[in-house]
Amino acid sequence: MQCLFPKTLNPQFFLRSFNNTRSKAFTVRSMSSGSRMFQLKVDPLTGNSEWVVIEEDEASGDATKQLLANTSYLDMLNDTRRNKAYREAIDKTITKPCHVLDIGAGTGLLSMMAARAMDLGDSVESSGSKGMVTACESYLPMVKLMRKVLHANGMQRKIRIINKRSDELEVGVDMPSRADVLVSEILDSELLGEGLIPTLQHAHDQLLVDNPKTVPYRATVYGQLVESTDLWKLHDLYNTEKEVLDEICLVPEGMDSALCVKRQQFSMHCDALEEDIKLLSEPFKVFDFDFWRRPDSHRVTKLSVQATDTGAVHAVISWWLLQLDEKGTIFYSTAPKWISCPSSVEGFNSSISWSQNWCDHWKQCVWFIPKKGLSLLKDEEVSLLAVHTDTSISYEMKTLSQNLELEQSEVSAQKYQITLLPEKIALYSDVNWRCSMLKAIKNAMKQKTPSLCVVVDDSIFLAVALAHLAKGSHVLSLFPGLQEKGALYLQAVATANGYSKDHVEVQKMSELLTSQSSQEKIDLLVGEPFYYGNNSVLPWQNLRFWKDRSLLDSILSEGAVIMPCKGLLKACAMSLPDLWQSHQCLQHVEGFDHSVVNSTLGACGGLPPGQENPTLPFSVWQCGESKKMSDIVTIMEFNFLKTISPCSGKAKVEFISHGKCHGFVLWIDWVMDAEESIVLSTGPEQRYWKQGVKLMKEPVAVGSHRSATTDCHSADIETSFDPSTGDLIVEYAFL
Repeated sequence: MQCLFPKTLNPQFFLRSFNNTRSKAFTVRSMSSGSRMFQLKVDPLTGNSEWVVIEEDEASGDATKQLLANTSYLDMLNDTRRNKAYREAIDKTITKPCHVLDIGAGTGLLSMMAARAMDLGDSVESSGSKGMVTACESYLPMVKLMRKVLHANGMQRKIRIINKRSDELEVGVDMPSRADVLVSEILDSELLGEGLIPTLQHAHDQLLVDNPKTVPYRATVYGQLVESTDLWKLHDLYNTEKEVLDEICLVPEGMDSALCVKRQQFSMHCDALEEDIKLLSEPFKVFDFDFWRRPDSHRVTKLSVQATDTGAVHAVISWWLLQLDEKGTIFYSTAPKWISCPSSVEGFNSSISWSQNWCDHWKQCVWFIPKKGLSLLKDEEVSLLAVHTDTSISYEMKTLSQNLELEQSEVSAQKYQITLLPEKIALYSDVNWRCSMLKAIKNAMKQKTPSLCVVVDDSIFLAVALAHLAKGSHVLSLFPGLQEKGALYLQAVATANGYSKDHVEVQKMSELLTSQSSQEKIDLLVGEPFYYGNNSVLPWQNLRFWKDRSLLDSILSEGAVIMPCKGLLKACAMSLPDLWQSHQCLQHVEGFDHSVVNSTLGACGGLPPGQENPTLPFSVWQCGESKKMSDIVTIMEFNFLKTISPCSGKAKVEFISHGKCHGFVLWIDWVMDAEESIVLSTGPEQRYWKQGVKLMKEPVAVGSHRSATTDCHSADIETSFDPSTGDLIVEYAFL
């Protein structure tokens, strides 16, 4: 999912308020019979934004298609295990005509299942409230898509679509009566993050009959204590930085929370970390949530968990088990693959088949334990306090023998505190990355003693490093995303890094252009590049660095050093069967034609001639099964010594492995010095960045030239970059 909001608004608040949708947008209703939606469009190369109006009666444009392609709708609809479970549960639950309410209807799949279960699929038009399906969907682009799906399946007269949030529905206005049955799928990886509890509360209070039937029936959250060095490095910069022997201190003594992750659960594919994970307990039940009755907003439960091995608890990994029918015969689980035996989970019927297929819309969740974790001995008891609110679950822990409590409450709101994504925390403790950055800075300062150094992006590391190393220079950080928070942080860590508080300052781009027009020129311009808040961007959208460098061209000194000086667009052909399957074209989903959504949702495979699926950002290491099918090639260069301009390139890819090629993975390697001795890669072997993935229309059988097969041995890949939009067009042809 993709969410773009004004910086003054809290996107999580709006996500939970506009609950029943997989994509987050700001929607208003006009006084006329139609609807319109205001979508905030952000230029990735400038950070500038504008509101775009989407009318109900206009066709889906490229912007809407790109937005929907970044949601999880397609992945969900390709989750056959999920679809089958819902269909079986709806067929068992709805056995006669009744009034069904579908909250967060999406494409209308569950609504159509409910209508079919009541034998309303072909010719019988619903009358009154019995035999009626009310489909509630707040996101206008999905409402438009749902209408197409219902029409394609002859269901448009059987299902009434309401383009509102569920908490806006009124019985007697939008619905003739309260609903007898609720079907819904408003679950995220944490279970509660899409507003499940407030949605159910309002539904039970205002929209449902007493003792309604519901699909799902119940959800149970399970957890497990684990030790994992990889997970530890994702959140504890204070301790991991102590193992880095350089001159920079991002988290000084007594300022443990200066740079930290938010105190929340993070969704990730824990199977990708399985080799690094040591299990320290059996799975334990945390909370049950019943859909058929009104849930509480807040609960606390105290658990006693016995350690099954000696180690340090770095995290609680959690998942949920969904019971879809009342009798408990149909289940769906988001458990990691090492939970292979259903009978080990309390209350689960082990006779039910337990097949797992990779999907990206639901993952496991990780709650990080502060500091270096909690040390345990085998068989030692741990007291675990679990708390849930309307929208989240959190934990507090202590060992019974040590009576040592680790606070898990939110970190005190210090003015200088900056929260970063786990991947950025891990990057800032990476010895090789830090060493390369420091070496590049020192080499740059040898070329020309800088009078004025400017950090154009939100790189905290480079700002501190320059302030520490360039003692005789004036250091400016633009911090376009961090802004005042970044300035307070630089002041707070000044003493620990050996620079005075007036040695470095934060300015806006506009202020710098005005103030420097007749003064000293920039001698050293640097960036990682990293722009705070751009969490799910394609690699080339970090070329905002190039755009910013171009804006500052007039105040660069002669011979100014630019770091990085170049970007190399790299590509590799890969086998990605799990990712491709989750994004393949839809045909019939549990008997309902969904082919009309393929183009809009960015599906691959089976598209009409001339239509291409978009290139999307993924962390390839978390994309299930993967294998390199070719050597890495360089397609084109971005020369940052010159101002930004259109550019293009072409490369020939030679296949080195036999098998199926599902797509090309693209990324940028940042060349930090003119000698090209320091190159920082953001490729698929790195876990700190997302890559761009261009999935093919159909998997292609490939092989090396040494093989005797008739498979494809090579392919041409061609790209072109448009600086006016920030788009990179990717084309390929097999030879």
